[in-house]
Amino acid sequence: MQPRIFLARAVAPGEVLALPEAESRHLQVLRLQPGDAVVLFNGDDGLEWQAEVTRIGRAEVELRIGAAVRVERELPIAVTVALGVPANERMDALVEKATELGAAAIQPLVCERSVVRLAGDRAEARRRHWSAVAASASEQCGRVRVPHVGAPLKFEVWLRSLDADVAARRDRSARLLLSFAAGALLPTALPSSLFDASVPALVVLSGPEGGLAASEESAAVAAGFVRVTLGRRVLRADTAPLALLAWLGLAAFADRP
Repeated sequence: MQPRIFLARAVAPGEVLALPEAESRHLQVLRLQPGDAVVLFNGDDGLEWQAEVTRIGRAEVELRIGAAVRVERELPIAVTVALGVPANERMDALVEKATELGAAAIQPLVCERSVVRLAGDRAEARRRHWSAVAASASEQCGRVRVPHVGAPLKFEVWLRSLDADVAARRDRSARLLLSFAAGALLPTALPSSLFDASVPALVVLSGPEGGLAASEESAAVAAGFVRVTLGRRVLRADTAPLALLAWLGLAAFADRP
């Protein structure tokens, strides 16, 4: 597999560009030489750009941009994973794996039972860090889009923003709530039209350690979320949304080669 580099800027065929320091170092570690092929993507246009190494310097690598190729490796529905941020740095692994499994967006939440509570500069620093984790995971797994990682929000603020989008007719998403309470088993809770154009997006809500508080669950249900369960076992806060994403991926591509 050719090395893949995420570059957050527009490129054009024939352009010669010097990669930023971190990306240059990555290719130097791989011991690439002039003439070797590299793939670039910028995360938002669905394109991969073929490129060729033209120069290896002490501090930077230079590439010549070639042809663009449109690539489709996304789930047929845009999935937003909204979750109470898990403790002990588990969020890094969750962002990485959610990216690999096809999440379109990840929304960190501060809930009533959250152990991790982020705000201000610290919250923005974590958002930037998680965005970098998502970009790196997209490089590795072959995606040409990078999930949007939102700034951490208080649960009630985020829920109000969804209601505002519905009122403005900007949101026609299906909504699932991973719950310890009685709920439908995942396959039976999904609309039959989930993977066609009538359902453009899916929002998956999952709580922190200990789950959402009863008042938060009630508010989510009132906002249109459907309680679902993944089975009889209790999954960790950072495992449950990944299990759902994996199931969606299998269901979406079950009849495809």
